[in-house]
Amino acid sequence: MGSVPPPPPAATPIRLAILKTDSPIPAVSSKVGQFDTIFTTLLRAACASLDPPQTLESQLTLTAHDVVAAPAVTGEDSDSGWDYPDPDTIDAVLITGSRASAYDEDEWVVRLAAFVRRLLDEGRVRVIGVCFGHQIVARALGARVAPSPAGWELSVTEVRLSEEGRAVFGGESLNIYQTHRDVVLELPPGVVPLASTEKCPIQAMYIPRQLITVQGHPEYTPFIMNEMLQARHKRGAIADGPFEDAMKRVADKHDGVAIARVFLRFLRE
Repeated sequence: MGSVPPPPPAATPIRLAILKTDSPIPAVSSKVGQFDTIFTTLLRAACASLDPPQTLESQLTLTAHDVVAAPAVTGEDSDSGWDYPDPDTIDAVLITGSRASAYDEDEWVVRLAAFVRRLLDEGRVRVIGVCFGHQIVARALGARVAPSPAGWELSVTEVRLSEEGRAVFGGESLNIYQTHRDVVLELPPGVVPLASTEKCPIQAMYIPRQLITVQGHPEYTPFIMNEMLQARHKRGAIADGPFEDAMKRVADKHDGVAIARVFLRFLRE
């Protein structure tokens, strides 16, 4: 990976590109928008929770990019038409969750992994990954991602922080929404593990001033989690027992805004 870049000046908004790797289910998007809007809401709340409070606009300049849709017409330039940001025009990327798997060989997944690897090799643009984003960062760095033999991890879940995780997040644990069956199986070289659960030993990864990822969903709300669980249970993806257990914890305390504050701090390390 490239040399560690200097942090941007405190007075300069960070240019953060949100890489959208999916769309929410209609019941969610009709109420709260696409994933870039959902993350914007989270980041705005995180900025407002700073001491002293800050506006989103003073801290971040956001752009959104759909990295799933292939160009309608492809030419000799294989990169032409894909909605990726120019790395020279951004300071960081945030990769969203997705129903896809990071080990898939679909063109857009392979292309995204290569883009992330390029960013990390060059070392200037910082990388934030959430759920699928966490897994695609691991793949980009050569680690294996696969379905968990433990099955689904769902709803508000307590994750245990490692010694390094306690230094990054504070406290002994975090509560975060989960909705995943795939897991990162091994820690990429040079990456610091921040958190774990019984079902998912690699819940968060970190390299100072280069990358931070979480397996859970800090952007979720009780409404989003409820709709996701109901939809997956209705179509048979989640069995009755895990569904009923997950529904009991939908309204539990979660630390999404606190995690987003850590993202903000990471961007200015």
